[in-house]
Amino acid sequence: MLFANSFEVEGRAVLITGGSSGMGLEVARQLAEKGANVAIVARNQDRLLKSLAYVQEGAKNRETQRFHQISADLTLSSEAVRVVDEVVAWNNGFAPDIVWCCAGVAHPTLFIDTPVEVFSQQMNSNYFTSLYVAHAILRHWLKGSDDNQSAVSGPARHLIFTASISAFYTFTGYTPYSPAKAALRSLSDTLSQEMNLYYAAYPNKPRVRLHTIFPATILSEGLENENKIKPDVTKLLEEVDDPLTPQVIASQSIKGLENGQELITTDFITGLTKNAMLGTSIRGGFLAGFVDWILACFLIVVMVFLRSDMDKKVQAFGRKFGPSGMKRDSSA
Repeated sequence: MLFANSFEVEGRAVLITGGSSGMGLEVARQLAEKGANVAIVARNQDRLLKSLAYVQEGAKNRETQRFHQISADLTLSSEAVRVVDEVVAWNNGFAPDIVWCCAGVAHPTLFIDTPVEVFSQQMNSNYFTSLYVAHAILRHWLKGSDDNQSAVSGPARHLIFTASISAFYTFTGYTPYSPAKAALRSLSDTLSQEMNLYYAAYPNKPRVRLHTIFPATILSEGLENENKIKPDVTKLLEEVDDPLTPQVIASQSIKGLENGQELITTDFITGLTKNAMLGTSIRGGFLAGFVDWILACFLIVVMVFLRSDMDKKVQAFGRKFGPSGMKRDSSA
């Protein structure tokens, strides 16, 4: 390895929300393969038990590694507190070293066709589940009894959010979903700055690193469910996207963490989009920021044509099929 691994997990305790399926499950499996002790959280107890068995099968050392599962509804702040407390108890009274928030689900429908309560549900599922878990774990890490000012500083702790390419660039059909992911990116940027405050005040405590993953389309059961309600016009706009398997998304995410990145993309197109949309987000130093600037200059031109092309496609779709966003016989 040519670089220092910034995300050592062997022997460390990891809490993963949304860990019973899709990306979350593959993250749990791959971290188990690297020697982590893993606790996964989701709602469905039966699925959790099957998923935990799959994670355990990949353990680097089955004799020493530990695994746990918790059924919880993380749209409730009290459940997030309960989950973190249970993981602390499971981890012999110590808070987990790494928390990775993967819970969430998309509801891709046109704005005026979406029942108004769905917008709250999407914000709860895709934003507040992560916020509640972050609040619960940070209170343990920054104010918990297992850490005090005289403690010897250890390896950095990691809080990881899972957003989406839609946090950088969104389009028709994702009004219920994209704002929640954009909010998650903003939360990550803000917390990243706040952690500097605590690190400066308590340099003997382990540093807390903030990361956010921005995957594009993931080939999963979730995508299959989305496609059942997704407008045809949205599917048309997504044709340029090449979906990746959860295994690849997890692997690319972990690689970015090992490289010390804070904002991590898992494919080339999303990486370019990120460079054009970062604003004041952390860029990893002057050289990385300069490269981002060069790419962003190029992407400004590309984005103008990309948006124009998408607008033309949507307008052509509307003329041919009407305002429903779904294909139908134009003579009907």
